[in-house]
Amino acid sequence: MGAHKLEDKEVKRPSLLYGLTEGLRAAVELGFYLPYRLINREAASGDGHPVLILPGFMATDLSTVPLRSFIHKLGYKVYGWGEGRNYAHVEYIDLMIAKLKRIHRRHGTPVSLIGWSLGGIYARELAKRHPELVRQVIVMGTPLQGVAKANNAKWMYDLLTRNKVTESIDEELLASFPEPAPVPTTAIYSKEDGVVPWALCLEEEDAIHQNIQVRGSHLGLGVNPLVLHIIQDRLQHTKDSWRAFTRNSRWEELFVSTSA
Repeated sequence: MGAHKLEDKEVKRPSLLYGLTEGLRAAVELGFYLPYRLINREAASGDGHPVLILPGFMATDLSTVPLRSFIHKLGYKVYGWGEGRNYAHVEYIDLMIAKLKRIHRRHGTPVSLIGWSLGGIYARELAKRHPELVRQVIVMGTPLQGVAKANNAKWMYDLLTRNKVTESIDEELLASFPEPAPVPTTAIYSKEDGVVPWALCLEEEDAIHQNIQVRGSHLGLGVNPLVLHIIQDRLQHTKDSWRAFTRNSRWEELFVSTSA
């Protein structure tokens, strides 16, 4: 697989058209969600391992209800983040570490982490700090690169540093965000994302890190049938059995792009 490195230069912002049509496109994706659930009526094949799902900036667990319902039906034990609205506080990392430890103790097995947008940054940090507790990480529309540079992801940079005195976020933590987690990681992104520059959503690919491109909006990632299909495939794998996602059908060839 090819590697992706973000050069020290300004990243092109999402298209204004994509930004203005985010809500409409997400609604269309939601319209495909229910038919997809009806068609995809495979018997629950999940192994019952726990999955923790973290929402994006200013979102709550309500935003991940369809995604959590889908994963629950597959046969996994699903957890929301339980912290109300995501206001991008750095303290959430410690709160989620505590929750991750509780879930791990309860089930006695590593936890899969799924993060949407900003939630993906938290998921990745959890996996970097406690890889022994994490089975794999799946992020959706998450700015993995350039977060520490105001010119690349200014909105994210501002969120993480706006109350620097009171929150005491240090430069070392901020600089560490682009570093990959030492666990299998799947980064799902869309070049039609109207919120986050897609070039920031790429991992540096290797044997356990893969980028997968889908068609769709940022706000609709949690109900996008393409994303659900990929998540269903990824959750079947353990750390030892994990391998890159490969396209095996005609519709995957048309709508999903990978480096494999």
